[in-house]
Amino acid sequence: MIGDVITADEKHTLTTFTISPDNIMAENGFFTEGGLVENMAQTAGAGTGYMAIKNGKPMPMGYIAALKNVTIKCLPKINDTIHTEVTFGQIVMNFHQVKGQVLLDGEEIASCEFKIFVNPDQPAAS
Repeated sequence: MIGDVITADEKHTLTTFTISPDNIMAENGFFTEGGLVENMAQTAGAGTGYMAIKNGKPMPMGYIAALKNVTIKCLPKINDTIHTEVTFGQIVMNFHQVKGQVLLDGEEIASCEFKIFVNPDQPAAS
């Protein structure tokens, strides 16, 4: 649930996403809380995949292992474009600490911290 990757490096990934009316995470004219969390997780996955390919490795499979401090201030509407930024922190035994935030019109509307388990031995489906 991302549109374009604007930038990606070892520490940050920034994406955009325009919410379509037929999106599975859209309900009653809004993008749901679960959609916002999934968008942050997929932004992290896009950054991890981009860096793997850049380093000549296959994209690894990743799983959300924990969510913490989830804050949803408001829900974006259908056809809104959100900007999502994730910042990668420490990596401990294939667990990546990540902070994410979603912006709408320059204002933060959602954020969370999460741990993602990245399995380098299990390539992501292509």
